[in-house]
Amino acid sequence: MKRMVRPAQLLYPYREPPAPRFAATLLLVREVPVSAVAPHGYEVLMTRRSDKASFLPNAHVFPGGALDASDTTLHEFAVRRPDQDDRLLTASIAALRECFEEMGVLLARDATGAWVTAPEVAQLDRHGDLGAQLRQRGWVLATDTVGLLAHWVTDRDFAKRFDVHFFVAPMPPEQTAIADNKEQFSPVWISPSQALSESEASRFSLVFPTERTLRHLHTQAQSGAALLATCQARHTPQWSSCPRAGLRQGQEVRFMEHESEYGELALVCPDGQVLHHLDWDTSQARPLLRHVQRLTCGNAGMMTGPGTNSYIVGEADTGYVVIDPGPCDAAHLERLWQTCRGDIRAIVCTHSHPDHSPGAFDLQALCRVRCISADRIPPILGRASLPTARPHSAFQPDRELQDQERLILQSHDLRLKISLRVLHTPGHAANHICLVLEEDGLLFSGDHILNGSTTVIDPPDGHMGDYLASLDKLSLACATDEIAFILPAHGYVLGHAPLAIAQLKAHRLQREAKVQAAMRALPEGSVADWVRHAYGDVPSHLWPIAERSLVAHVAHLQEQRIFAPH
Repeated sequence: MKRMVRPAQLLYPYREPPAPRFAATLLLVREVPVSAVAPHGYEVLMTRRSDKASFLPNAHVFPGGALDASDTTLHEFAVRRPDQDDRLLTASIAALRECFEEMGVLLARDATGAWVTAPEVAQLDRHGDLGAQLRQRGWVLATDTVGLLAHWVTDRDFAKRFDVHFFVAPMPPEQTAIADNKEQFSPVWISPSQALSESEASRFSLVFPTERTLRHLHTQAQSGAALLATCQARHTPQWSSCPRAGLRQGQEVRFMEHESEYGELALVCPDGQVLHHLDWDTSQARPLLRHVQRLTCGNAGMMTGPGTNSYIVGEADTGYVVIDPGPCDAAHLERLWQTCRGDIRAIVCTHSHPDHSPGAFDLQALCRVRCISADRIPPILGRASLPTARPHSAFQPDRELQDQERLILQSHDLRLKISLRVLHTPGHAANHICLVLEEDGLLFSGDHILNGSTTVIDPPDGHMGDYLASLDKLSLACATDEIAFILPAHGYVLGHAPLAIAQLKAHRLQREAKVQAAMRALPEGSVADWVRHAYGDVPSHLWPIAERSLVAHVAHLQEQRIFAPH
């Protein structure tokens, strides 16, 4: 069984989300001349839901609805593509049926293979037995023209939820959309960019999946024909998402899986309750679990993002371990001491860089002044910096942590045990460590893995080969410890830990391939020349920082005998 965060450690009582009902949605596409309002030369059909609808009243949506038991009986009237299994065929049939019922548009062909015409469709009963009407006329549903675009599952916090496939299909020639004026009203042909503009001007009400689907179409520089061809060629969706919501400045905001906030919401509110605040607040600790808090230092900047995350692990009954106390910021250290009620059992530094370790000594001094007994003065733990470290990163702990060593916190009544296992992960810094909270599958990653950016590898203390090997070590830990979440020193919590690590390694190797290509194209070039080619997708003001990692990539290539210096 997959290990999960212990339920007793969740901040909020778990509520089982309602089970979603299967549904399908259809984006009808028609070609139009390229213009300022239709820059890609196509429009999609949208309608407005009834203001009395129990689900999404007044929202502008694409035609669609829940799957019906009758949809499976319509297989005999559907033209199946080789890539359409029964499940997708049923869903595409449901999308066509709902479009017909709501909009009076039917994607069907007659016995000669010609599209059925508007007068012929007008003779049908929209809410009658569609199969019987197709059989009587010898028509077939044109499900072979239906392409799969996306898969959405309604957010867990909704009382009514749907598991929806979004399909794309061409508008049949010589048909006109006529709303049923019961469920759907005011059909409109509109380009994705114009629909987004209407939403921004508060003239369209768009729910999150509709808005994100339109935004995806808007950002894809392709024609309507290209969109249809791309979707028709796929038997898997271009993306699948069950969004999550949090609070920012008191307002609900929603996110997809690839966005930086998603993992943190999955950790704190796995059932989708909209309770977690995402604002970066340096004035107080942000609880993530009952035994894990994050206090972000007020040292935000280009290299630190929103600031250095200090993690406070433990509860009042166990005492606390502080991970990465940050720089010598008196106000931040005071907040750490207050949050821990002075009961700090250990101060752990993941590495010696100046935004992580200097505050350890001032925090220890604060404890020394305020502690009643000498045995309650917390030791500073970590690994000593090597001679390769820069002068500002010199660090000597009270005790050096060993790879695979465990730090244990335990309550007096044995109710709660917290085991932090040390992993030596050189690469970003030679003395870098990560910590695994074994009972809950959490990884405190320091700067080895960040959320929203890739860490800088700065030789000689930073080493690309060691960094990649440490990623492999963390991947193995994810498997053995069933790690689901990564708590980085900068940014929000990351979810899907194994995937995040795999994607990070793939990104590093892709970057190294670009470095190698730049070196081959410009064998006599300088580091600055290679950066312009290998980091062309990075804003130029970041190139001086990118040069550090490029040098690390060059050294790694040399170590592998892939490139010899000129």
